[in-house]
Amino acid sequence: QVQPVESGGGLVQPGGSLRLSCAASPRIFGIYHIDWSRQAPGNQSELVATITNGGRTTYADSVRGRFKISRDDRKKMAYLQMNTLKPEDTAVYYCRLYYPPYGVDSWGKGTLVTVSS
Repeated sequence: QVQPVESGGGLVQPGGSLRLSCAASPRIFGIYHIDWSRQAPGNQSELVATITNGGRTTYADSVRGRFKISRDDRKKMAYLQMNTLKPEDTAVYYCRLYYPPYGVDSWGKGTLVTVSS
């Protein structure tokens, strides 16, 4: 089952932290690249962070230095550690697993993060 399932969202105060988790159960989790994207109400989707199947990471300018993407292929999990959260980080966060040579591109249903005092 490649379909990812996100968890870990919630309400947090500005300056706080959250860790989002992404679980999936394909036979070989390690071949997939993983994205975290987000979409706030009325806004376009934004790619937040990527980790390749080789472990290379990239970040949006808006989160670089505050967020960290990681993966644990043995547990078939991916994570997004979010620190120093700001109200503008409020959005639904989506996990995506994809591997173009296999034609696989699967998105989760999202988890809501609300940053507010």
